[in-house]
Amino acid sequence: MAVAVNCASSSSFMLTKPSQKPSFNKAPFLGFSIPASSTPSVVLTHHRVAKINCQEKTAIVPVEQQWMFDDLTGPDVWNKTWYPKASDHVNTDKPWYIVDASDKILGRLASTISIYIRGKNLATYTPSVDMGAYIIVVNAEKVAVSGKKRTQKLYRRHSGRPGGMTVETFDQLQKRIPERIIEHAVRGMLPKGRLGRSLFTHLKVYTGPDHPHEAQQPSELPIRDKRIQKQT
Repeated sequence: MAVAVNCASSSSFMLTKPSQKPSFNKAPFLGFSIPASSTPSVVLTHHRVAKINCQEKTAIVPVEQQWMFDDLTGPDVWNKTWYPKASDHVNTDKPWYIVDASDKILGRLASTISIYIRGKNLATYTPSVDMGAYIIVVNAEKVAVSGKKRTQKLYRRHSGRPGGMTVETFDQLQKRIPERIIEHAVRGMLPKGRLGRSLFTHLKVYTGPDHPHEAQQPSELPIRDKRIQKQT
């Protein structure tokens, strides 16, 4: 006797109960049959069947309605929350933006860049999915800071050996590797983990006005913050 049990997943579980008659198994060496245990057993098997339990009655689902109970053969009619598919965030379809860092405040520029890299400007923004764009930053050596940050803002790195800590100011790092300043600021505003490491690869920082991404036809990065430009 098979009874279909309704469950929340797309599959059904069938409980199979053997008959009450004792079964006989043939002993391999004795040459005669011995009765098996008379205690009936219940075997739980996992089958994909077209049966559901509707108000204490087992009903057969019509073929044209099986898509409602099997996620593999039709749309998910139970979960209404939209979640982006792989086709919704293909890297080759994402837009490219370019921004000139000349005389722009570092923190405000980095926050605007991180918003577009994460895709927070889109109505389809999903925190756990890469929905953002690619950002190109040129003239990285001309980025500005406010106050006394040129001499008071410190950047630290460690070689991993005892006493290997190196500390340098904003002014020193800007003369040595100006791209690292913008990269460090944007990286701190991205998620920490696998998603953040993937998003960080969407940032392209260059010194000077030239960049090797003309084929992507980048458009100007829209900036709404009027205080991003340093007041002279």
